[in-house]
This record gives sequence, structure tokens and C-alpha cells, in this order.
Amino acid sequence: MSTIAAKSVKSLVPLLDRILVQRIKAETKTAGGIFLPESAVKELNEAKVLAVGPGALDRDGKRIAPSVQVGDKVLIPQFGGSPIKVGENEYSLFRDHELLAKINE
Repeated sequence: MSTIAAKSVKSLVPLLDRILVQRIKAETKTAGGIFLPESAVKELNEAKVLAVGPGALDRDGKRIAPSVQVGDKVLIPQFGGSPIKVGENEYSLFRDHELLAKINE
């Protein structure tokens, strides 16, 4: 995992078709009000898009726009991406084509 000396995640600007996301934490409290230990909580494959690169270039040099925007909720692979730690928070960088789905709510 890369640890960045940046003061905030807003100073990170993804390049090309990379997407900066933060995993959404699973609920640690059940509907009945019982708190679950961290070991019992499964990591979700959902993430919030925090920053988006300008897009990749095709063979003709034209820019291909990313398929997601800042604020979108996406489904990400269980493994993969480039983990980044800024302060105490953990983020991941994925390429646009690695994202599995966009979640419309």
C-alpha cells in the first residue's frame, strides 16, 4: 500500500483513465441494534468515486471520456486496484475499464 504525504485526498488528481474511489464501509450495527465486531463484518465491493482522470487516448489521439463522474457509486472488484493511504484513510485507484458497474439509486 502506498502512503502519501498529501494533506488531503483532494490534492490527488488521477491521470488518464484512472478513478480514485473510497470503499463504502459495511454497517457494524444490525437492524436489531446489535454491534458486530470488525472481524464479522464483510468488506463491501461498493465504493464512492472521489476523483476522475481526464480519460484515456484512443489510437487517433482523441480522448475517451470516463464512464463515471465524481460522486457516483460503483461496484469494484474484490481485489485489484492500487491502494493508497492518505492520513488514516484508505483509497484505491482503478482504471475505468476495471470498474464492474455503476450503481444507480
